[in-house]
Parts: sequence; C-alpha cells; structure tokens
Amino acid sequence: MTRIIITGACGKMGKVIQSVVSAREDCTVVAGVDKFNDNSASFPIYSSIGDVKEEADVVIDFSNPSLLDDLLEYGINTNTSLVIATTGFDECQKKKISDASEKCPIFFTYNMSIGINLLANLAKKAVAVLGNEFDIEIIEQHHNQKIDAPSGTALMLADAISEEFEKPMKYEYDRHSKREKRTKDEIGIHSIRGGTIVGEHSILFAGRDENITLSHSARSKEVFAVGAVNAAVFMMGKAPGMYDMGELVK
Repeated sequence: MTRIIITGACGKMGKVIQSVVSAREDCTVVAGVDKFNDNSASFPIYSSIGDVKEEADVVIDFSNPSLLDDLLEYGINTNTSLVIATTGFDECQKKKISDASEKCPIFFTYNMSIGINLLANLAKKAVAVLGNEFDIEIIEQHHNQKIDAPSGTALMLADAISEEFEKPMKYEYDRHSKREKRTKDEIGIHSIRGGTIVGEHSILFAGRDENITLSHSARSKEVFAVGAVNAAVFMMGKAPGMYDMGELVK
C-alpha cells in the first residue's frame, strides 16, 4: 500500500487526486498540505509540508512553484519520493529539482497524461520521417485562469522534437514584432487562453502542398490525476534519481 501526501490538497487537482485514490486499493492518502483548508478532506491538512506528522512513501505535488524549496527539503530530509506535477518553474528551479534528485527519488514531467507522452513520441517519429522539409508549429490552448505561457507541456513537446535534429532548434514565441521570413531552424510556439479549456496541444508539420497535424485533447483534469497517482505507486521504494513518464510507460 503506497502512502501518499498531497500538496495543494484542497485545490481542484488535489480533490481530483483524492477521488482517484479513493477508487484504488493499492494506495491511500495519509495527509494533505494546503494553506487554505476547506475542511472537506478525510485526512489531516497542514499549512506547511514541514508540519506533516504522518509517515508517507510519496508526495504528489500540485501546488505552486514558490513552495518548491520546502518540498525538496522535505523529500531529502525524509528520503520520501516526490512526484512533481506543478508547472511554471524557471530554469533555476529546474536545476534545484535536478540537484535534489541526487539525494531523493523525483518523478518530474511537464504533463502527467500518458496520451501527451505518446504524442511526444509520435512527434519524434514524424521528425525522423519528414526531416527538415516541414516547418513545425506547436499550438497550446488552456483555460483563462492559467498563469504561465507557453505551457510546460508545449515546451516538453518542443524539446522532444528538437532532440531529433542535429543542430539546436530555436523557439519562436512571437512574430508580430518582426518582418522577416520564417527560418528553417525554428519551432513556433503559440498560446491560447480562454474559457474552461482543460488542455489542447497540436503539432503542425507544414510542408509543400501538404500538412500533417498531431494533436491531443484533455477533456478533464482526471487524466492528469490518474497519471500522477500511477507515478506515485511506481515511485514507491525507488532509489534517488530523476524519473519521468518514459520509465512508467515502458
């Protein structure tokens, strides 16, 4: 039985994770962390992860990038596996996550959906077949409450594609300020924010007289929660190191 702590337990994703865990027999939530306790949970809620008294095997983090330092410190000090599903980290924070993985097991990915990770693999296959004869554009759509742009998932897809080219690709986020032709070494990334869109990601390969589009549509937040819980069970008892969806879907 995998014992889980949820950070951001009273938020939307935290509550979806609670629902997913309650339907399973291989894991349980022993505590939650949230500054805003709405008293709806059946387990203790703490305002800080450092205050948690219950022992756990894994922490699932759907909180805020500002809480990263406390999360990493807890993982290192207690040798607890961390499943980090929060987005919006800067480069300095990503380095902190990488450094911490040398001392405690960390599962880190920009998107917990198995479908999105399949999309990344299909995009890499497309690059291998199409080469540099097709221009590549990534379009991501999310709800109007999302703060960061582009999405971490869009960047993950761009990174996966870029790995397939011999020379580094440059990411173009905004063309309105330039008056020049598109170059062959760029990947365009575009963000749309509106309504209650859970998450839409499309990769357009635009060639001469033909276009190919790969896309993924998340219809509810549950797909991310299911992936996070699967990751938590997978991480139980793992040695220090960095893990991602690649290991989970092998």
